[in-house]
Amino acid sequence: QVQLVESGGGLVQAGGSLRLSCVASENVFRFHHMGWYRQAPGKQRELVATLTSGGTTNYADSVTGRFTISRDNAKNTVSLQMNSLKPDDTAVYYCNARTFSLTGWVDDWGQGTQVTVLS
Repeated sequence: QVQLVESGGGLVQAGGSLRLSCVASENVFRFHHMGWYRQAPGKQRELVATLTSGGTTNYADSVTGRFTISRDNAKNTVSLQMNSLKPDDTAVYYCNARTFSLTGWVDDWGQGTQVTVLS
């Protein structure tokens, strides 16, 4: 099983920035894509951003223009730069790695990191 370890969460004022990082136990090229999801209290987990092994990115409408996902292949790391943070961005952020197997898609998740944005 792939191990994903997130870091970088914390408390920030609205309008501020945070950078989340996720270190994978395996070469990130192994995954079809990696990404970030978030879950706020009382809400379902939602996609924030994904990055395929080919370099294609996808962002939720709510974060487009404010968040940037990137990858460092040498460090097996995927990062999420979050700028112009809003209180609605408050959530636990989870790193995801998805691969395709003979039985279908396989998802691995990190333990999550809390992001709290104060108004």
